[in-house]
Amino acid sequence: MNYLKQYADALPAGIIQTGCNKAEPSEIALKAGKLTLKFSNGALRYISSGNNEIIRMIYAAVRDKDWLTIIPVISDEDFDIKSNSFHIRFICKYVSGDIDFTAQIEITGNQDNSITLCMEGKANKVFQKNRIGFCVLHPIESCAGKSCLITHTNGIAEESAFPDLIQPHHPFTDIRSMSWPVSGGRCCLNFEGDIFETEDQRNWTDASFKTYSTPLSLPYPVKVPEGTIISQRIEFRVESLHADISSEEESVNITLYHGKFLKLPMIGIARTTRSKPLTDTELRILRSLRFDHYRINVHLFEDGWQVAAGQAIAEAAGLAAKVEFALFFDINFEVQIRVFIEWFSLKRPLTYCILIFHRSYPATPGEIVDKVIPVIRKEAPWIKIGIGTNANFAELNRNRPASHEADLECFSIQPQEHAFDKQTLVENLKAQEYVVKSAIRFSEGHGIWISPVNIRRRFNANKTFIEEPFSVRESTLQADARIMSLFGACWTAISLKYLCENEIAGVTFYETVGENGIMQGENNSRWPLEFPSYRGMIFPVYFIFKYLQKYRSLRVIRSSSSRPLVTDSFSLTDGKQVRIILTNFTSRPHNVKITGCKGLLRIKNLNTGNFAEAVTNYNWAGDNSEKVSRSGEPLNLEPFSISFVDGWLKK
Repeated sequence: MNYLKQYADALPAGIIQTGCNKAEPSEIALKAGKLTLKFSNGALRYISSGNNEIIRMIYAAVRDKDWLTIIPVISDEDFDIKSNSFHIRFICKYVSGDIDFTAQIEITGNQDNSITLCMEGKANKVFQKNRIGFCVLHPIESCAGKSCLITHTNGIAEESAFPDLIQPHHPFTDIRSMSWPVSGGRCCLNFEGDIFETEDQRNWTDASFKTYSTPLSLPYPVKVPEGTIISQRIEFRVESLHADISSEEESVNITLYHGKFLKLPMIGIARTTRSKPLTDTELRILRSLRFDHYRINVHLFEDGWQVAAGQAIAEAAGLAAKVEFALFFDINFEVQIRVFIEWFSLKRPLTYCILIFHRSYPATPGEIVDKVIPVIRKEAPWIKIGIGTNANFAELNRNRPASHEADLECFSIQPQEHAFDKQTLVENLKAQEYVVKSAIRFSEGHGIWISPVNIRRRFNANKTFIEEPFSVRESTLQADARIMSLFGACWTAISLKYLCENEIAGVTFYETVGENGIMQGENNSRWPLEFPSYRGMIFPVYFIFKYLQKYRSLRVIRSSSSRPLVTDSFSLTDGKQVRIILTNFTSRPHNVKITGCKGLLRIKNLNTGNFAEAVTNYNWAGDNSEKVSRSGEPLNLEPFSISFVDGWLKK
């Protein structure tokens, strides 16, 4: 174990905190009249009036023929910043695969509460694209349900509204300009250079509406000849603005709410995509977490699937977990379900649920529902049956399978469909609440089953609906080192919060071992440069599930944070004791006050200082870090830390 400790001690601080050894992009605070905002990595973020967020982000995007977002290299930045105005100029170079595009972008903030953005770009060679242009993100909290006046390209104005529940298709199309009310004023956006439309990004668990170009009604991908010039201009302004006074709170307030306490859902884990089965040591460590179920993918269209499935159910037994089968069919589904049932009746694995998918369809087709469910019911009537999608909520929302025979509606969650930076991942946590609430509305009483939750995208749902075999070339798309960091543990805790507070039936997280797991296991990282873990390493996220296992008998109590993009909480109670996981998503320490507790609080911290101790010992409990504080006193959260708080509920 000493050699593991030496490796952990040697990890750079950036890897420990965020899974990345690069410095976080700097943020520059700006003002445009009474508007406040930040500039970071080529994008405007958090355009606000006082404490009221108006625009979440404006940025230029290039997406290739497979809808992959190309991350630009930014250069030649030039800033002219005054007390209530600014001018920024920079170059973005987008190079990846066939894409080679360079754009000069200028952004001007004016004293009259207006901001203009201009882009002029050039194709440096022939390539195919699905999108090039500005994107505007509208925050859900300040826009959902509000009226919006859309002026179309023919000059005709139309009254509409941002949707409350998640709309499967575009709420606004053919936009020349749009206008909507905000606290103390009215926002206006004017677009030049292309036709814009708005989509509901909550479909992909993004916490925003997005206004973008070019319309999806036009054919894509589009060939862009070498030398093509693409120019766009956006003007944003807020009229009649009476800004609230902005106040940066010294501490974050966490509030616990009395009322209905919620039962924890079924919580499970997926089988590793690593080719080797779990070892006895790995099984022993994972068994201590007492997961409710173990997801096993079965591709019934592949020859010899029974061998891998047999190994998998043996692992489930070793974990003392019930099985969650994810069955994938093709056109031969009637034969495949009979073969599966014959195998199932012979093996008799302890099974909780079976999810039904088709390898080539975004959501479970009706003909499979009608043919497969009766066969399963006849053999095992006690098993829960789920229908839906193996992909994002968008595929379920747009292709809602109808069946009164199913028990569960299922879909998966990942926060990186459109952007990949740490701040976006934190912003998108709230959207997990939105998708559950929308799914409940059309699920006809079925339970909501989330499977799986991943911090990265498992596959590109624009090309396929099943996981592809891992490859070295695509390792950066298939693994995200943030899962092995303190940030990954923070993200997981608050994902659990938003799912468990909204009464789902069950959720499956990550994989057991490997680069998408909660521990590295007894094999070295396949991609040590992109994923610098080491054999035997326990990832911090492991201790989130360990804490939950310890207090599995408690109930979920809803809580809120005054600054959820900075720190948030997931809380459990039995009506007397309360157990809280506090997270700090930022590189700065923060003071946190908890409302709703009484007496003494016992706090154990997982942070940079004891990271090496924790990740080399799966029995780590944080006893050496324990501190005692009185309720009502501020708690200091270190950067990118997790605090486990044990206290008493104030009635």
